[in-house]
Amino acid sequence: MELKPLLEYRSVNDWLDGLREHWGGDPVTDDPDRLPLLEAFCRFVETDPDTVIQECLRIDKAGDQRISMKGRRRYAELIDDFQAQSTETRLRKAKRGNTIRSFLIHNGIHLAAGAQMVKKT
Repeated sequence: MELKPLLEYRSVNDWLDGLREHWGGDPVTDDPDRLPLLEAFCRFVETDPDTVIQECLRIDKAGDQRISMKGRRRYAELIDDFQAQSTETRLRKAKRGNTIRSFLIHNGIHLAAGAQMVKKT
């Protein structure tokens, strides 16, 4: 799979802008693993960053853009697989997953669990 340089993708720039706004500094130099991890994930799922985000969205009947539950669930599982396939330490595995989750979150794809049901006693 051919990827353009990551900084040519809108979703990557949106992610980095969000990190700058939230944390300050330069997210590329502050954590030099960020872009290589995203590139590794894109190769793992065989798609580019903008397509990852697009596959997590849908257009509803009114024509409004919404998060696709199916797409979000699919990528949450792929992130778990990407994290699990690493032979690194537990801490490095967690960083792999959290970096990709950050990419999705800063592109408006929130990965929080759905409504939780409380069991009545």
